[in-house]
Amino acid sequence: MRTITLEELLEAGCHFGHQVTRSNPKAREFIFEVRDNIHIIDLAKTKQGLEDAGSFIKDLAARYGTLIIVGTKRQARGIVEEALRQAQGKEAGKGLFYVTNRWVGGLLTNFSEVSKNFEKLKTLSENLKDEDLKTKYTKKEIGLWEKERQKLERVYGGVSSIKGKPDAIFIVDSHFEDLAVREAAKMGVATVAVVDTNADPDVIDYPIPANDDAVGSIKLIVSYIIDAWLEGRKEGIKNQESRIKDEEKRKNIQEKAKARKEENNKVSKTKAKTEPESKPKTKSSKTKDVKEKTK
Repeated sequence: MRTITLEELLEAGCHFGHQVTRSNPKAREFIFEVRDNIHIIDLAKTKQGLEDAGSFIKDLAARYGTLIIVGTKRQARGIVEEALRQAQGKEAGKGLFYVTNRWVGGLLTNFSEVSKNFEKLKTLSENLKDEDLKTKYTKKEIGLWEKERQKLERVYGGVSSIKGKPDAIFIVDSHFEDLAVREAAKMGVATVAVVDTNADPDVIDYPIPANDDAVGSIKLIVSYIIDAWLEGRKEGIKNQESRIKDEEKRKNIQEKAKARKEENNKVSKTKAKTEPESKPKTKSSKTKDVKEKTK
């Protein structure tokens, strides 16, 4: 995992917090000073929080976990979508999902109901590709299908292929995405989040104290988290391939040992059949032996 420097964080604008009047008292431990009525975040703590979050994400990816990245605010939407588009095109990008339109209530707490919309989206997409089926309906009906598909795609497109509750969620602005934070806490889903001076860091498992409004800050943190995921997943793939090779090697050794044992058993049986059996001595031969000994 690459090392991030304080200079990078400073150039990205991660140190700018909110106005003093909008601050959350629980975020005071991350504040370095006040300048022009604006809180300045301690970048040493930003660096530490980012590295801790990156280590957690890397380990999660190596264990083949799942992660939802939530960035619905205007500044984060394009950055998250672009980063995920690049990551999902790689083998190591599997297990990543995203929400950039709005957080749908119940995505974690009522997954069984929300997932019905995933199936609906899948069905509509398949129907619109089926030329034979489309000939049986009017253009107006097909147009309504397309509108409904686009609507569902905007809301659920980034998570439509998820099979169940994720292992963790990464949130760009924990204060803005309060509903997602509460659902994750209720369902026991680990949370990683960019926490500004107006947010409560205590409700986040891995808080990253930083500016959640500046494009440069969001881009730097999102790219770091994505890189940590890709690196962890590559390690997981490598470890899995190594385990498969070791398992095949162990099976080959066992098969060879079994074959050798069976071959030895066959040889022993063949040898036992070919050797002449020793005949037991008769009574007369025994008497003869005794007489010879007495002489």
